[in-house]
Amino acid sequence: MRKNFGQQTWFYPMPVLIVAAYDEHNKANAMNAAWGGIYDYKKVIICLDESHKTTKNIKIKKAFTISFADVKHVKECDYLGIVSGNDISDKIEKAGFSITKSSFVDAPVINELPMTLECNLLKFDDNGNIIGEIVNVSAKEEILNDKGQIDPLKLQPISYDGVGHKYLKISEIAGTAFSDGKAIK
Repeated sequence: MRKNFGQQTWFYPMPVLIVAAYDEHNKANAMNAAWGGIYDYKKVIICLDESHKTTKNIKIKKAFTISFADVKHVKECDYLGIVSGNDISDKIEKAGFSITKSSFVDAPVINELPMTLECNLLKFDDNGNIIGEIVNVSAKEEILNDKGQIDPLKLQPISYDGVGHKYLKISEIAGTAFSDGKAIK
């Protein structure tokens, strides 16, 4: 038996993305966005309303960063989603975050968040979605495994639950990709 809920925007997992960009005066702004992901090879897509300060900044600078919200910074990342850069000019600082200019694109990297995609704007599609090219991925060494790769269990990214309005965390390995299914052959 299944229960039908009709047309909803429920998707699991839904990453909590912190999107940041500079304005024309090089003032950084960042926002919490859940509607985004991989678009194509080395490309991302983010659905942001054009009224957001961050969207306006991306149009100006043609660059942005996407950092993954993590367990350690739930409160701070949530704050970036509940206040507008159109109203609060120093919301990054109020959240307790600091920034460094990316060496790869004209956009800010939030120092406290351990993994960031640094992107150039490719285009706004017909629906207003932002499509960017990933130019660099930067990660703090503290989230790397012994092979120098990003370890999601150390990163501790959070996911948004659109049904219950909660943040969820990744807590354990469930299997091995491209391997576990071989047992069925």
